[in-house]
Amino acid sequence: MIGRLNHVAIAVPDLAAAAEQYRNTLGAEVGDPVDEEEHGVTVIFIELPNTKIELLHPLGLNSPIQGFLDKNPNGGIHHICYEVTDIKKARDQLLSSGARVLGEAEPKIGAHGKPVIFLHPKDFNGTLIELEEI
Repeated sequence: MIGRLNHVAIAVPDLAAAAEQYRNTLGAEVGDPVDEEEHGVTVIFIELPNTKIELLHPLGLNSPIQGFLDKNPNGGIHHICYEVTDIKKARDQLLSSGARVLGEAEPKIGAHGKPVIFLHPKDFNGTLIELEEI
């Protein structure tokens, strides 16, 4: 069902400092910040030869990333994203196997403008998983 690794998302307490570190210290190609209001985050994507890193920072008072940073003030890996060819087929297969899809189990449009769903971390070894339709 899952395809290639699309990105690893890292929640950061200071988005500008994190972007600067990737750009200047690690020499990475760093994109511009983009507000994703529906998801309550500001994101910056870092392009790597084989995948991407997504830097996440809270946007608004109800951001789920703020809760993560409250528990992890220095930041840390928030989720990993895998590609799927058919998000609804993947969702239905996961639900039939007993996995929990967060929210109302309906795909939302993610940071790349494509449908995404998130899977409950308790069902996947403590890891929040995002699936993105390609």
